[in-house]
Amino acid sequence: MIGVIETEGDCAEWTFPAEPGSVRSARHAVRDALDCWGLDRAVGDLAVLLVSELVTNSLRYACGPIGVRLERSHPGSSVHGPVKGAVNGSGGLTGDFSTDLRLADRPPLAPGLLVEVSDPLPDPPTERRAGPDDEGGRGLQLVACSARRWGTRRGKSGKTVWFELALPG
Repeated sequence: MIGVIETEGDCAEWTFPAEPGSVRSARHAVRDALDCWGLDRAVGDLAVLLVSELVTNSLRYACGPIGVRLERSHPGSSVHGPVKGAVNGSGGLTGDFSTDLRLADRPPLAPGLLVEVSDPLPDPPTERRAGPDDEGGRGLQLVACSARRWGTRRGKSGKTVWFELALPG
């Protein structure tokens, strides 16, 4: 791990080097944070699986540091992840990738977990259909099928793939 940016409150962030061991490190960091927050084990297992897939994709295609960020929202919270500049894989939101705004004027959603994986490669990932014998190509399919919302956005130096999971309660 290159660095722990923050692990207090309802947000946790880490930066990992583009090395094979970073996938395992990211899984453990996410699991530890979710356990500390006391989140449902099934949601934690799903979040860890999807982070593992996205960090693996970043590792495969990018050569710089990989960022992982978690943000937990509570009932009544109005901050629900990236909206402008996002291409949403499950709701049709599109944008120009120019900014990363949090939506503050949106009606509150149920509790959620926003997860972001960033890398220095600006190109958005390509969702593809894996055949029955393919050993790869299912990561974004897993995200699309499992997340309440998901998408990508470009930043100043790369891109972020994000997804949101519903939390019980």
